[in-house]
Amino acid sequence: MSRIVATFSHLKAQGRKALIPFVTAGFPFADVTPELMHAMVKGGADVIELGVPFSDPSADGPVIQKAGDKALAFGIGLTQVLEMVRVFRTQNQTTPVVLMGYANPVERYNQKHGATSSIAGYAQSTGATSPFVLDAAQAGVDGVLIVDYPPEECEDFAAELKSHGLDLIFLLAPTSTDERMQQVARIASGYVYYVSLKGVTGSGALDTGAVEAMLPRIRAHVQCPVGVGFGIRDAATAKAIGRVADAVVIGSRLIQLIDDQPRDQVAATAEAFMREIRTALDS
Repeated sequence: MSRIVATFSHLKAQGRKALIPFVTAGFPFADVTPELMHAMVKGGADVIELGVPFSDPSADGPVIQKAGDKALAFGIGLTQVLEMVRVFRTQNQTTPVVLMGYANPVERYNQKHGATSSIAGYAQSTGATSPFVLDAAQAGVDGVLIVDYPPEECEDFAAELKSHGLDLIFLLAPTSTDERMQQVARIASGYVYYVSLKGVTGSGALDTGAVEAMLPRIRAHVQCPVGVGFGIRDAATAKAIGRVADAVVIGSRLIQLIDDQPRDQVAATAEAFMREIRTALDS
């Protein structure tokens, strides 16, 4: 049982919902991420989504794009992100960590470490574990969400991840068809991430009624927990989504809150925000 599955099982037994913050690794300071992760856990986070900086993040709005640009300017790449997870794991062996990002950094990581084919076909073509999967597992990563890896290309990748105790997480959207949900359901594990609105992160107004109407459709196909993100900005919206979803994901608002903080206030700001959301979810 993966750490993600164990966490959701434990929360379900308690009648509680998962709080999943997203932060861009290496933002707003290159060395702050492990400290920030610990602070979010202290504030009530159950799973941490750690964004891998990328120059062309097609699903992300201007807030997270700006965070990624700043982290890239600091020289933060996938190698550094994995090291941040290793540092976090020296003090925390229980909180799941999910790497969220795009295919390019992962494919490039494999190329730099000796792989000659795409990650989706690496295990099948070589019979070996891809460098990315092996290093992510050794660092203490629990799940991977790669926005631009479609499910029909990822069955071997999912099996390889599972063999190393990692879950492969997928996005679903308001436009997802029943067929697409079935494709995701065949290989997704840990949880699925429902994008609550059309567009990029941080855009639009959240329609909780639409989310509530969509979740039964998703659950008719998907057996693992459903988290909801994109548009959740405060305790009130988190509480409303928490009534119907298994998890609440918050990214852009958290990035905004820590963006202009001095180095010594970043962790405390994130912890306070997490505590506010956690209280709302548990009320």
